[in-house]
Order: sequence, then C-alpha cells, then structure tokens
Amino acid sequence: MMKKTAVVRIMPMLVVLLAAIGLMMVSCTGEDADSDMLRVGMVTDAGTIDDKSFNQGTWEGILAAERDMDITIRYLQPTGTTEADYVTEITNLRDAGFQLIITPGFKFETAVFRMQDRYPEVNFVLIDGVPNNGVFDDTYEQKVADNTVAVFFAEHEAGFLAGVAAALELQSGEFGFIGGMEIPPVQKFNWGYQQGIAYANANLGTDISIVRQNVIYQGTFDDVAAGQQIAAQMFDRGVDVIFVAAGGVGVGAINEAKARAGQGAWIIGVDADQYDEGIYRDNDSIILTSAMKRVDTVAYDMIAAQLAGEFPGGETLMFDASNDGIGLPDENPNLSAEVLAQVDQVLQGLRDGSIVVSAEQGNLIR
Repeated sequence: MMKKTAVVRIMPMLVVLLAAIGLMMVSCTGEDADSDMLRVGMVTDAGTIDDKSFNQGTWEGILAAERDMDITIRYLQPTGTTEADYVTEITNLRDAGFQLIITPGFKFETAVFRMQDRYPEVNFVLIDGVPNNGVFDDTYEQKVADNTVAVFFAEHEAGFLAGVAAALELQSGEFGFIGGMEIPPVQKFNWGYQQGIAYANANLGTDISIVRQNVIYQGTFDDVAAGQQIAAQMFDRGVDVIFVAAGGVGVGAINEAKARAGQGAWIIGVDADQYDEGIYRDNDSIILTSAMKRVDTVAYDMIAAQLAGEFPGGETLMFDASNDGIGLPDENPNLSAEVLAQVDQVLQGLRDGSIVVSAEQGNLIR
C-alpha cells in the first residue's frame, strides 16, 4: 500500500498526461468508451468531409444515425485516392474494431473487392459501385460477398424530377446538359432529364426544347476550364438552364453561370444540394435545384439494418423514389411554392409507380 502511494506521489504529472492523452484519443475519434456499441467507420473518397457531395452526404447520414442509434463513429481521410490508400484506411478501421465500414463512390470497387474476403468479420457498404478486380478483360471478376452490400441509384428518376421542376419554373425556353464521362450513371441522369422535360411539356403545360447540339459529354470529370467554355457556348446560343452531371467540369459551368447572374443563366446541380456553390451575392444562387442521390439515406438505412441483425449482405440494392433514394433538396429557394407542390405530386407518382421513367436512352432530342 505504501509502495503504491509513493508511486502516485512521485509521478503525478505522468498520470495527468496519460489521462489527457486518453481523452484526446476519444475526442479525435469520436469513439465511446462502451466497447459493446456498434462501431461504424467511413473512408472518404477524393475530397474532404465537407465536399457537398458523396463524402459529406454519407457522413451526414452516419451523423443522423449516431443521434438516433446506439453507435460510435469515425471517418478516415486517405492521403491519396489509389486502391492502396483506401486499403490502408480500411485496415486501420478494422484494426480499431469497426464492424461496419461505409465507402462512398465507385473508386472503392477494387479495394472492397479485396478487403471483403480478407476481413469476413467486417461488413462493407459500397455506394455507387460493385466490388470487382479492376481487370477489364477476360479475367474480369466482380463479387458482392456475404459481408458486402453494393448500392446503386435510379439516376434517371432524379434527372426526371429535376427536369420537371426546371420546366415548371421557367415554363418555356431552351435547356442543355453537360456530362462528364459517358458512363451509365451520367447517361441515366441525362436520359431521365430529357424524359422529365418531355413529361412536363405533355402533361403540365410547359414549352421547353432541348436540341442535340446542347447535350454534350466533355469526357472527363476534372476539366474546369472546359466546363466553363462549353457552358459559355450554350448560354450564348440561348440556353436558359444547363443540367451538369460532370464533377469538376460542372464546377466550370457553375462559374460561368455565376458570371452571368441575373441574365437568365441557370444550373441544375447533381448528386448533392449544390445551392451554396452557386451563390454569387448575399444568399442568391444560380442553382435552380439539384438532382440528388440520397447517400445519407443509404448510410442511415444500412446502419439501422446492421443493428437490427438484418444487414443485406450479398445483395445489390437500388435506391430510388420508392425508398427515398433520390429527390430534390429539402429547400429550393429558386423554385416557387406552386412548382414545389406540383413536383411533390410527380414524386409521389414515381413512388407509387404511376409514373415510370426509363433507364434507357430514347429519341427525345432533335
């Protein structure tokens, strides 16, 4: 007893320091002392946790789950965007005892493909992709293991809803579309958008046209300057609204619209609510609305399923209007109350199946 007391008296500063370090570790990771809680981890894709896109949306869903459920959470941001970078952070989460790891974006496909077999005790959620070996020849292999869920979105429904909303707000005019790479998710946004315009013209009294010259795939997701140039050309041809599904290329188009603010140059955002990115003064924005993938809903629902013992491992899920997987932002300052009411009716039609949007390209432009 005397020996123990002596140690405490001799080393008080060390005890205080160790306690402080322990508290710092807890606060930095967001972990709870209760080891029985479900640990939910996320690895960010390119960009930061506040990127107003997949990273932020996914994390917001995890934060909502933390408020409602008995879980502890952490996200890790890799130093790069290679498979090795993602594998490193997935391994770090697994070694720290995280049982559910959520990865937002198709860039995680090869990392999850490898990690799902290496760590069968961990459940994985891959958003907007399917695990595969990344070898696109005769040896290509994809696999959704029993401890993995692959999630996709009905981009065509999101594009449809945005097309209807924009058509109703403007009533008449010329619309355009700028895509990044011509890959299925981007194509589906475009096709749904065109169907939304056609639906509004046929059923809601609008007079919107979209011509082939104003539907362009730039070919990348990072050429900001090209996006601005293409948007400038479209606006000069009289286009009123451009739907951008193009990453950094879309940022260029947003910049061009901001330079023309007040001249009838509008942008429809993509994936997340991009209103703030379009602000040009005070709280005024050139973002008319955004075609959203509700990655927050996906994260929240998968955490709830894990806690309920109902994790749908081995499945590929589609998030669409029927399960609130797509939609417009909760707030749309540039859409009137009347338009929002009509859009809500259309959304209800998508939910109950009375309105059906094709995921295949049709002949809707001249």
